[in-house]
Amino acid sequence: MWKLALLLYPAAATTVAINLYMGALMLRAVGWMPLSPVAALLWSVPLGIPATWLAGRWLRHLLDEAAT
Repeated sequence: MWKLALLLYPAAATTVAINLYMGALMLRAVGWMPLSPVAALLWSVPLGIPATWLAGRWLRHLLDEAAT
């Protein structure tokens, strides 16, 4: 499971960064301050861990389902 998580972390953290940045751009329309791309990347480092865990659980479920 840990090997899978290590392989998924870069993709999950990148996805989190993109979603944070795009979400901040949408919130700018209602008056929130924009989030810079660098800040989105920095926030994605710790937030990528739970995203990786969830993606790993989902992928493990799919693998188990395919094996049966």
